[in-house]
Amino acid sequence: MLKLLRPAVTRILTPLGRALARRGISPNVVTAVGTLGTVVAALFFYPRGQLFPGTVVITIFVLADLLDGVMARMAGQGSLWGAFLDSTLDRVGDAGIFSGLVIWFMVDGQQVLAGVALFCLVAGALVSYIKARAEGIGLKCDVGLVERPERLVVGLVSTGLGGLGVPYVLPVGLWLLAVASAVTVVQRLLHVRRQAVSAASRTPR
Repeated sequence: MLKLLRPAVTRILTPLGRALARRGISPNVVTAVGTLGTVVAALFFYPRGQLFPGTVVITIFVLADLLDGVMARMAGQGSLWGAFLDSTLDRVGDAGIFSGLVIWFMVDGQQVLAGVALFCLVAGALVSYIKARAEGIGLKCDVGLVERPERLVVGLVSTGLGGLGVPYVLPVGLWLLAVASAVTVVQRLLHVRRQAVSAASRTPR
């Protein structure tokens, strides 16, 4: 669903990306600013229990993850360094979001949800690492129930609605995200294992 929505979001962001490019702002700068803004907003708002305003600000900065790609394609500035930087800073942004939630739950005395949020952070990083490691050894790993866009949508929507006082939506969203992330880890491990076993069976002894 999110992949289907990406072209529409890209069309919306294109005028802004064109304006920034005319001012000499590079896609990598947009990536870095977006990540910095995400982390600062998450660690400022969430530990204070300001879940809805924090989510609104974070969402604005998360859009930079699409904006930098739009700018790179328009300016023909796509590069290996840019792709590496984008993927690396994605992990930093995710860490900031879920760390802010963990701190809030601990302050609020909700240790179980703090553990669930921490699990979501670790599992999300593991999902991304498995794919990167698989591609590093020449295998493909594009399978899985939830990738980063889905994790962000579920996490931010449930957090924002929880901040508006909608009952149960935040714990339910985090538990669903934890289960879906765990399933994705298993899916990717099995997918990589099948490829590795198949490659080994074709290798002459």
